[in-house]
Amino acid sequence: MASGVGLAVCALALILDVAAPQESVCQARNGVDGQPGAPGRNGRTGQKGDVGEPGMAGRSTGIRGPKGDPGQPGLPGTSGNQGYRGPDGPLGPPGIPGDKGAKGEVGNVMKQPRAAFSASRNNPDPTPNQNVVVFNVIITNQDNGYSSLSGEFTCKDPGYYYFAFQVVSSGDLCLRLMHKGNIVATFCDTNSRSNYQVNSGGSVLKLAQGDRVWLESDPQEGNHIYDGSDADSVFSGFLLFPTGP
Repeated sequence: MASGVGLAVCALALILDVAAPQESVCQARNGVDGQPGAPGRNGRTGQKGDVGEPGMAGRSTGIRGPKGDPGQPGLPGTSGNQGYRGPDGPLGPPGIPGDKGAKGEVGNVMKQPRAAFSASRNNPDPTPNQNVVVFNVIITNQDNGYSSLSGEFTCKDPGYYYFAFQVVSSGDLCLRLMHKGNIVATFCDTNSRSNYQVNSGGSVLKLAQGDRVWLESDPQEGNHIYDGSDADSVFSGFLLFPTGP
């Protein structure tokens, strides 16, 4: 009954709150908490965020393990292309000397080739090549290597030969020693007084079998060879030593 009276008093106070200022408020006791509601639904997926700055490298704290065992050899590969030949290496040390050979037979000088010739000039017949100086009078012609018709010496035994000439002139004269069509040496004399004068020269040549040697005059420089009987012009040659085939 008392609680009913209190509620009536409060209701009356609320009604009268408009007409007069409220000096005191009547407050009821706090209510009891209700039961928790059911979980709500998941919200929408948010947008992807920006990439962050790289982090600092962490320190390696692990311990390095021991080296592993070698694996099994693989299959041989295909051969590559052959490379270019490299430069020659340095010369190796001398080898061990071999055994001494048997003593050779005593040489016989009579079995060695002994080519030699010497010829003089005395009014020779003309030749197709007018520049060739022909020595037509045979003095010596061992092995018949020299031709008194062509004025050429033809080698039969390969080796080193010595050739020499002494040619009398009555004017300017230039002579050329020829070997296989090539000029070996040129010898020139100037004779403005037209006196008898000797043009001489010589050379050592290495000849192969079949090589030819002769003298030529140079008509542009002078070819005044004396052909009389007062003085002789001589062309000679001989084998110094053979070199074998």
